[in-house]
Amino acid sequence: MGQRQGNVDVVVVGAGAAGLACAADLVAGGLRVELLEASDAAGGRMRTDRVAGFTADRGFQVFNTSYPQVKRRLDLRALRLRPFTPGVLVHTDDGFRRFVDPTRRPREGRDLLPGRLASARDLAALGVLSARDVLAPARYLRSRPDATTLTALADAGVSADLVETFFRPFLSGIFLEDELETSARFFHLVWRTMLRGTLCLPADGIGAVPAQLASGLPAGVLRTGEPVAALTDRGAALAGGGEVAARAVVVATGQRAAARLLPGLDVPAGRVVTTLYHAAERSPLSEPTLVVDARRRFLNTCVLTEVHRGFSPDGRALVSTSVLGDPDREREAAVLTALSEVYGTDARSWERVHRVVVPDALPAMPPPLALSRTGRFAPGRYVCGDHRATGSVQGALASGARAAREVLADL
Repeated sequence: MGQRQGNVDVVVVGAGAAGLACAADLVAGGLRVELLEASDAAGGRMRTDRVAGFTADRGFQVFNTSYPQVKRRLDLRALRLRPFTPGVLVHTDDGFRRFVDPTRRPREGRDLLPGRLASARDLAALGVLSARDVLAPARYLRSRPDATTLTALADAGVSADLVETFFRPFLSGIFLEDELETSARFFHLVWRTMLRGTLCLPADGIGAVPAQLASGLPAGVLRTGEPVAALTDRGAALAGGGEVAARAVVVATGQRAAARLLPGLDVPAGRVVTTLYHAAERSPLSEPTLVVDARRRFLNTCVLTEVHRGFSPDGRALVSTSVLGDPDREREAAVLTALSEVYGTDARSWERVHRVVVPDALPAMPPPLALSRTGRFAPGRYVCGDHRATGSVQGALASGARAAREVLADL
């Protein structure tokens, strides 16, 4: 493509959740927009692959229906959402313990009786913490003094025993770090959304979310297979040659690409996670429930075909297991040994379907965490993404919306 000076008002680079939200709001504001995506489809890290007929997201994903931006932008019914159980199974040395929301599943709350998963004192502290997070305005949670999640749990009266049995193994899979050094502000907002919303997956995989967002854009706005090599004085230079001229450019990529396109941009470190997909002849767990391990040999595991049978092409069970980092063969073998113990079956006989390593799966979010940062970088240059907010779909969409507001105000 040759140079097209004056063709658009704004170029948005990157069609992940943030870029899609930004482009949609700019179009709604009356601007001419081109959304350039390097890969073959929109989505960023929210992509779904078909592997040997199985539906496998690029890394373990869950979709929370309580996010305000999700409610505003998406037709949830059209996604054909399939829910997870509102709770977690914790594998301990004494077998499974079920941590559930007793307001939703009162008959399954026996493990929340004092002395099983937690003491009476822990349960009282957890009840106070949960009630505050659910009932307090979100702005209150955002504005409280910040600390690490580990400190916040201790300050709330949660014992070290409950932290090690439940919170550390569970939150490690959310924060993608196991020291609980993530901002307490982010923890409280995550806890709030889990208690208020439903964790689920679209019937076609998480990729259905950005696909729906992209389908709402006017024809010609989204252009896939168009990597941007650099930003220029006139707009964006394409890796394949040529330039798209624009009055403003919004960089909506992951943090590494954003730092490359905007030298001098302050970006956080990224967390790395690997998700392993295996096919089993029989389902090792007959419920759509997330499983965590108190010994932290993996982050989490679940039988995806219990969430939705359509994720498998042939009736076999599809098991997803995530681990921190990029494990070698020896560590992968140790994970299968752990899964054998957790599920009570020989996981080593399962067929390996897929392996996905996700670099920069989440930004590091130590305290004090700014939950929302300006998108303005330089005159005519803007940036958005979950690395500019909280590492969540809500954070990415909200960051894109904020960048769009600032572009509209400036232009």
